[in-house]
Amino acid sequence: MPSYSGVWNLVSVYQAVAQGNWTNPPNPTALFGGGSDGVRINVIQYTTISTTGTFSDFGDLTLVTDNLASCSSSTRGIFAGGVTSNVIGYVTIASTGNATDFGDLTIGRRGLAGLSNSTRGVFGGGFTSSEQTRIDYITIASTGNATTFGSLLAATARLAGFASPTRGIFGGGNTGVTTNTITYITIASTGNPIDFGDLAVAREQLSGCSSNTLGVFAGGYTGSVIVNVLDFITIASTGNASDFGDLTVAREYLAATSSLVRGVVGGGNAVAGLSNVVDTFVFSSAGNATDFGDLLSPTQGLAACSGGHGGL
Repeated sequence: MPSYSGVWNLVSVYQAVAQGNWTNPPNPTALFGGGSDGVRINVIQYTTISTTGTFSDFGDLTLVTDNLASCSSSTRGIFAGGVTSNVIGYVTIASTGNATDFGDLTIGRRGLAGLSNSTRGVFGGGFTSSEQTRIDYITIASTGNATTFGSLLAATARLAGFASPTRGIFGGGNTGVTTNTITYITIASTGNPIDFGDLAVAREQLSGCSSNTLGVFAGGYTGSVIVNVLDFITIASTGNASDFGDLTVAREYLAATSSLVRGVVGGGNAVAGLSNVVDTFVFSSAGNATDFGDLLSPTQGLAACSGGHGGL
C-alpha cells in the first residue's frame, strides 16, 4: 500500500493556492493528443482531472501522428515524435487551439517516453529502424531544438515515463525483448540514468503518471498478453515496484497523466479492439481503477499531459 505521507490532498492544494505558495493547480486540465482511431489522427482533446465525464475538442497537433510522447509545465503542453518524426509542438493549456511548432528532437522516433518538471521536458528511448538509447531535453518555457541529455542503460522503445520535481523515471519497454527495468535521472542535470529496480510485471506499450511522491505504471503488453496491471514506486527511493491494483480494462498503447491527487489513464488497444475507456485512481490509496469517462473516439498510440502533474 502506498503511504499517504507527503501526498497532498485536495484540501491542502486549495489552501496552498489560496496562500499563493503553490503553482500546481488543484483542478488541472488533462490533454490527450494524437494516436490512431483506425487511421492516424492529429486531434487534441481535453478534460478536467478533478471531474469525471466526457472529453472535448481542444485543437490539432502540428502533424498527424501516433506513438508519440508528451510532457508539460503548468502552462504549456508539449507533444513530440511519433511515426519516426522529430517534430516537437506545444499548446497553451489554459486556452484551446492548435499546436505551434516548438523545434525538433535530436533524432526522429516513435514509441518514446516523455517526462518533465516545471522547467525541463525530457524524452527517452524510442524506435527508428531499431530501439534507441537517446535521451533529449528541452526548456519548456522557450522554443528551439532539443539537446542531448544522455543515454538509456539499454536501447529501449515503447517504454513509460513520469517524474517528481527532481527525479525522472523510465520503466519497461522493449530492448529486443520485453523488459522490467526501471531507471531514474536527476532532471536538473544531464547524464545517463541509474538503475532503480524492476516492474512488478515486465511489459512494453505501457504508460505512467505520478503525484510528487508516487509513480504508477499502467497496462501494457507482456510479450504474450495485454494486461490490466497497475504497479507503483516511491520516486524518492529505489527498489522494485509493488502491486497497486487493476485497470477496468486490460490494454496496451494507452496514455496517462495526473494531478497531484488522481491519475487518469485513457485509450489503448484492448483484446476486443481499440478502446475509448478512461480510468482513474487516487494515488493515496491502492486499489482498482474506476471509470472516468470516454475519449472522443477509441484511440491507441496517443500521448497525455496535464498542467498539474507530479513533476510540477
